[in-house]
Amino acid sequence: MARTVSIAACNFAVRPVASFDEFADHVRGLLDGAQGADLVLFPELFTVELFTTFADWQNTPATELTLIDKYTGDYKSLFESEAKERSQFIVAGSHLMEVDGRYLNIGHVYGPEGLVFEHVKTHIFPAESNWHTEEGESVDAFDLPFARVGLNICYEAEIPECSTTLVEQGAEIILCPSYTFTEYGFWRVRHCAQARAIENQVYFVHCCTGGQPGGTLPNGWAQSSILSPCDVPWTPSGIVAQADANKEMVVRGEVDLDKLYENRENGAAPTFRDRRRRRDLYVSWPSHLEGAQATR
Repeated sequence: MARTVSIAACNFAVRPVASFDEFADHVRGLLDGAQGADLVLFPELFTVELFTTFADWQNTPATELTLIDKYTGDYKSLFESEAKERSQFIVAGSHLMEVDGRYLNIGHVYGPEGLVFEHVKTHIFPAESNWHTEEGESVDAFDLPFARVGLNICYEAEIPECSTTLVEQGAEIILCPSYTFTEYGFWRVRHCAQARAIENQVYFVHCCTGGQPGGTLPNGWAQSSILSPCDVPWTPSGIVAQADANKEMVVRGEVDLDKLYENRENGAAPTFRDRRRRRDLYVSWPSHLEGAQATR
């Protein structure tokens, strides 16, 4: 019997809201569109929508985005209850929150029994330094009832080692909440996401924050997608499903995990095997890098 996983990725458009309850209704509307999926994803820092609940938010500098930590408890309670009531596993995107005096960009995964996993973004995009965000220290795969998965938050998709270490730990699906402010940034992450799927022969879900909320908040460029290796079991493009660009919607697709293992054995491009078969060649990279830095 094939091991299949039904995935729904929410192409989220940030908009001004008056309260946390209005934000929660926005979330629930998208969850309604994801009914029946095994796994539902929200994007990176989609909780910036909560910034619009503060007085004079249009004139408050985006460097004060850490104000949304005020809603951390409400955010966690919302997704804990929704995952339980809907009997679904929900990647609650990521949220900017204070932990032991440090502001961290943390991805959360909830299931019917509560919090399943947290991942602190390990590679902070330079623009995030404006929000005083610090980096996490681990990249770990974890098990859901239907698949072994791992998180790469946005810029982490552009760092190949972040995906490779998850696949080395057995990850079959890489889940990527993302928030890019320009079309340039979107395509950097999207092209890298497709490359990670090809080079590791895994599924990769790129889930995006979009919208043009106004004020000092950055716009988002969004076209969420579910991606596969580019080989015969799938489409030539490697796109299992994708949203319309910059349109709020839920994109859905089903992936067959067994096809990954078959493709690693019999595919036209056995990258998973060959990258590991020649790994003795790659150990020279650190020494070459140090030499290059020393000559600058």
